[in-house]
Amino acid sequence: MTPTFTGIRRILMTTDTIGGVWSYTLELSRALKPHGIEVILAAMGRHLSPDQEAAIAAIENVDLRQSTYRLEWMEEPWADVKAAGNWLMEIETATRPDLIHLNNYAHGALPWRAPVLLVGHSCVFSWFTAVRGESPPGIWRRYHREVTQGLSGADAVTAPSQFMLDSLRNHYGNQFVAHAPIANGRRPDDFLPGKKAPFILSAGRLWDAAKNVAVLERIAPDLSWPIVVAGDCRSPDGGERSIQGIQHLGFVCPAEMAAWMGKASIFTMPARYEPFGLSPLEAALAGCVLVLGDIPSLREVWGDSAVFVSPDDPDGLKAALESLITQPDRRKRYAAKARRRALGYTSERMAGEYLQLYGELVSAKQKPAVGK
Repeated sequence: MTPTFTGIRRILMTTDTIGGVWSYTLELSRALKPHGIEVILAAMGRHLSPDQEAAIAAIENVDLRQSTYRLEWMEEPWADVKAAGNWLMEIETATRPDLIHLNNYAHGALPWRAPVLLVGHSCVFSWFTAVRGESPPGIWRRYHREVTQGLSGADAVTAPSQFMLDSLRNHYGNQFVAHAPIANGRRPDDFLPGKKAPFILSAGRLWDAAKNVAVLERIAPDLSWPIVVAGDCRSPDGGERSIQGIQHLGFVCPAEMAAWMGKASIFTMPARYEPFGLSPLEAALAGCVLVLGDIPSLREVWGDSAVFVSPDDPDGLKAALESLITQPDRRKRYAAKARRRALGYTSERMAGEYLQLYGELVSAKQKPAVGK
């Protein structure tokens, strides 16, 4: 897709160094390079790991500004959120970007000079609804207020799925300008199928109850194939989850993760909450069959290209996995369907859709008000 506006040369983008937003911002920044876009990337959360530093260094159009300000979904974050806001305003003054691309909520209400796009990747209230079946306790009232104000302050709000965009409306009201979802994307050449081996792979933030790793621990002893999981067990607030009965690789760098996906025959993520899911996309590109939690967002992303099982049905998950283990032709069909679907979620398409929206926002900001 060719953008309708070509005057954008520099954007200020926020990122979270802890979760999937980090992978998303790197992928988008890399895909914006051929369009001549410089990205001032303001990182918050915690210090970059050596792997993250190496990944950033390889993207020539990124100017990294690093901090360790706590994120709005962490415990007692508000002093840091305020300080981060001052820091971001200083960056805007110094760099004068054409557009602000926020991947968090609270800073949408800052007095930005440039137009503001806010992208909602997940939120505490939709997480609680999906994972706990209830609203968050009262300690999250300020979070709700800050998110609502941030959404209202942005010139446009989008999300990687219609599910997530609808969730924002449901939990924070309609007082923001919503744009159609822009699905995430990945480069197919980074996730190539290899010679498949008889094991099942899963990956994610294993400390997050939304990933539902407990159901994998429960069914693993009864499966014909081993389950291997990759991901961090330590939460940003210090808690740690132990993994029982399945092989745990720990944190795995992106290149190594791609290699594991290339070898795995089946990728499973029985999630209770996943607004888009980069790991299944990567696994599908690498030729894995997808066995996923039967939730609206994953249905939206994958259609009939994955096997879906209720996150609350361990027996159903076990049966679905065992059925695929014993039917190689069925595995082959589902792997091919998933990869065809995944090839539609490219980083180039994602960048093109963002450039279109960037151009619309900048053009609207430049138009004089009626009657002026």
